[in-house]
Amino acid sequence: MQRRQLLQVGAVTAATLAAPIIKAQSLPSGPIRIVVGFPPGGGTDALARVLAQKLQAMWNINIVIDNKAGAAGVIAADYVAKQPADGNTLLMAHINSHALATSLQPKLAYNVERDFSPIGLVGVTPNLLICNENQPAKSVKDLVALCKQNPGKISFASAGGGSAQHLALEMFKLRAGIDALHVPYKGSGPALTDLIGGQVQYCFETMTSATPHVKSGKAIALAQTRTKRAKGHPSVPTMDEQGFAGFDATTWYGLVGPAKLNPSFIKRINEDMNKVMSMPDVIEKFELYGAEDGGGTPERFADFIRSETQKWAKVIKDAKVQADS
Repeated sequence: MQRRQLLQVGAVTAATLAAPIIKAQSLPSGPIRIVVGFPPGGGTDALARVLAQKLQAMWNINIVIDNKAGAAGVIAADYVAKQPADGNTLLMAHINSHALATSLQPKLAYNVERDFSPIGLVGVTPNLLICNENQPAKSVKDLVALCKQNPGKISFASAGGGSAQHLALEMFKLRAGIDALHVPYKGSGPALTDLIGGQVQYCFETMTSATPHVKSGKAIALAQTRTKRAKGHPSVPTMDEQGFAGFDATTWYGLVGPAKLNPSFIKRINEDMNKVMSMPDVIEKFELYGAEDGGGTPERFADFIRSETQKWAKVIKDAKVQADS
């Protein structure tokens, strides 16, 4: 009897001692890189930095943002897909790399479902249709008229050929029956710089990256592209409200790692992401940027990626969009 009790006590003691070790092993031992497929100054970069700052403080582990711009986020995604599944390298996944590229690039080097471990959805944002303050058309109705008067001459910037911003433009062109000049950039940052500087006239840009410029008055918001108004821009009407019923072209962000990531790490970081995104100051920042509806389980994020891939595959086919257009 005494031997049995000693064994039970020993088992409990061993389990107690092991618990902190298991918890510690659920995080990588070294610094964590969050790779961003766009330059600093864009929406993906902004949200990644908010998340990284909070997780770094929570974990007491150095988290570095690594910007690998190009091919509308595909270069960064391809890089992370090839990294060891040790948790030290993660990706701020984006609609471009994880829902659009599959249909736009038949020779894509990675497979979204096979080569990544979904961790959590960070947020969904509308795009804002914006212009600089010197443009004559400052409503959607006037912009449509301007494009019809100048077919193929009114310029629209985007974060890259085949990007969410580019597809929002293509949807607009189809719905409005207009032609316009698409000017692709390597990310939102340089696109916005040239928009404000007057090198290009208009663009559909993520609310996350466009908001600071709209708030400062350097950019004018004509419309937003979800069917409901975002909390951060309650005075900006939707495309739906301005005659384009059901117009819905969003950008979204989420955290993923390479395939076969340790399930304990996925669980830990997902739980902590949800804690971060429930913090009042983070909610305030995300709402300002228009990033809403984030959080939930890794399974919810995986299902979301699949549904978005199917939705945009149809749009890309119907509009005959190519990544380099």
